[in-house]
Amino acid sequence: MTKPQDSDVTEHHATKPGVPLGEHDRAAHDLPFDIASIEEARRDPAEQVRPIDPAPVRLEPLADTQTTEQAAEARRVAQEREEAPRRWRFFAALNISLIVNAFSIVLFQSPQHFAFGGTSGIAIILASVAPFLPFGGWMWVLNIVIVIVGFMFLPRRAVAWSAYASVALSVFTSLFELMLPKHTITGDMWLDLCFAVLLPAVASAIAFDVGGSTGGTDILAMIVNRKTSLDIGKALSVVNLGVVLATFFLYSMRVGLYCVLGLFAKTVVVDSIIESFHLKKICTIVCRHPREIERFIVTELNRTATLSYAYGAYSGRRMAQITCVLGRREARRLLVYVRETDPNAFVTIVTSSEIVGRGFRFVG
Repeated sequence: MTKPQDSDVTEHHATKPGVPLGEHDRAAHDLPFDIASIEEARRDPAEQVRPIDPAPVRLEPLADTQTTEQAAEARRVAQEREEAPRRWRFFAALNISLIVNAFSIVLFQSPQHFAFGGTSGIAIILASVAPFLPFGGWMWVLNIVIVIVGFMFLPRRAVAWSAYASVALSVFTSLFELMLPKHTITGDMWLDLCFAVLLPAVASAIAFDVGGSTGGTDILAMIVNRKTSLDIGKALSVVNLGVVLATFFLYSMRVGLYCVLGLFAKTVVVDSIIESFHLKKICTIVCRHPREIERFIVTELNRTATLSYAYGAYSGRRMAQITCVLGRREARRLLVYVRETDPNAFVTIVTSSEIVGRGFRFVG
């Protein structure tokens, strides 16, 4: 068998179908190539065959086509995407999350005695056991104690924003307690449970998205992490479970069961909403005209992509494969452009919530 000279052909000589030596050059440039002649060559044992690499697709980087200004702008955009939010955005998002959390606690959790854990759940229990302080008052007591303990055992820089969140949550809770009714406004325990789970989940996701927290037991978790070898998740789960079990004895079996349901639902919903905040689309495009698609990704979307060759299992045609990670709107724009530019392109889009690398901000 004659050894192929083309480097791209030799990479796949073991698995590609064959054509006669004299037919290879024609097959490499005439598309679609003649399947019948290839099959005939296969059946003739006297014919020398060589691997097929019929598609004249070439992948070329775009670095040389960009001006210095365009390259600098692309680097600036990538750096902005990686950076943490600015201080004013962080502060605004953190306060919005605390307001939503406080609103949910006062309007939906407290009237129905939904104690899911955390400082709000403990405050609900204490307000029932020791009613000389209202629910908001116990929130103040708990959060102030936790903040003091935090400053005793943790560096000030590490606990500063969590301490602010704890105090601000107490302020917003007390304000809503004065403004909003102390009884349920829906009269439906199931409806109250849904909002008591959903709203704090949204609040936690907003805070987590900017690298913040809603304070309270988060400070205790940091202390446990620094001073002991205990697993934080398990320790907090035990505390939350103890709070939930107390509702069976203080209120009723019905309230206790709702609290158990709410505790597990809150965990699932919080994780789902946090993941939805960071969903990205992994787009894979198999096409014969990659150049314009590459240019659109780099210049219009300010992203980059990974390029490789792909071969058809039946035809043996060499195609271009472009893989890139985009936001949801960017993926939609790319899909529209690909359909207009190369209607025969094959596109797959999958969703991922864990992307680490240049151009993407890691939230741990």
